Amino acid sequence: MRKSLLFFTSVAIALLFGCAQAAETSDTSIWNDFKLGGYSSAGFNVHPGGRVDGALDEISLILSWENNSSFRFFSELELERPITFNKGHSAEKDFYFDLERLYVDYNLSEKANLRAGRFLNPVGRWNTLHAAPLVWTASRPLATSRLFPMYNNGLMFYGAVPLTNNALEYNLYIEALKDQHEDKGEIVFRDTKGARFAWLGKFNIGLSLLEFREKLPNNAEFHLLGLDFLVHQNGWEFSGEAFQRYTNQYGDGGNGAYLQAVAPLGHQWFAIARAESFKRPAEGSSERWLLGTAWRMTPHKVLKIEYVDGDEERLGSPRGLLASFAILF
Repeated sequence: MRKSLLFFTSVAIALLFGCAQAAETSDTSIWNDFKLGGYSSAGFNVHPGGRVDGALDEISLILSWENNSSFRFFSELELERPITFNKGHSAEKDFYFDLERLYVDYNLSEKANLRAGRFLNPVGRWNTLHAAPLVWTASRPLATSRLFPMYNNGLMFYGAVPLTNNALEYNLYIEALKDQHEDKGEIVFRDTKGARFAWLGKFNIGLSLLEFREKLPNNAEFHLLGLDFLVHQNGWEFSGEAFQRYTNQYGDGGNGAYLQAVAPLGHQWFAIARAESFKRPAEGSSERWLLGTAWRMTPHKVLKIEYVDGDEERLGSPRGLLASFAILF
């Protein structure tokens, strides 16, 4: 990732210079159009058996640029787990930087845009909305993180077509540059290309299609089919995602799904319930259930408390009591 970060930073500087030239005719300086923000979260986990650990999970800085030109710039640099602690041990610093996103958009028309750089793959819903203040739970369903590549260094053609009171959203994307550094525990994917189509209205439903290779002894090629939905009804929210992977010979390459319901309790408190399943040939299968609550103190601050149970714990899928606080700034 370090070499990728340097490469994309260089590309971003070049693209920003191009954006500046494109905006020279503006009456105000382009530097007035930059916006800096971000988010952060911290939490702890009481595991079955009493073991306790916690962390300042992330500090994410977001820099964006937009004016009346056809160009838009967006970047997100994340400092992951700068402080962690375990019961009976002092706090430790084991942080690292992760370049989450860095891209430039070019508006082609009212219904079409082109994106170049590093971006989140639009597979389902959770992957593009995974920031802690924007999701209901402190834990993430395994199906949304270990079945497909979450990021892409490449090109994307996207937009939306209005249809009466609804809209048809589309994304077409392809990988152009591979990551140069493999993070610990990261699943390495290659040769990614995919598409997502979503019907947006009172009932939102999406279809994801993806093709990629996974770094396994045989450099296996996979095809993925995904379905997702989101619906709001009288203050309730129902959502879910389901994925099925196939090998190049149409064998079973793994699958996963989750269903989640959110109910309003009053005074900005909400109850959350989720059931999920996951199966990946290299890791076996897993089933989880979650019951929790979230207090959205303000649109930018949320406190989450949840209990997760199911089969044995695994990387990225803790059990026990979890609590976290997230803020968007």
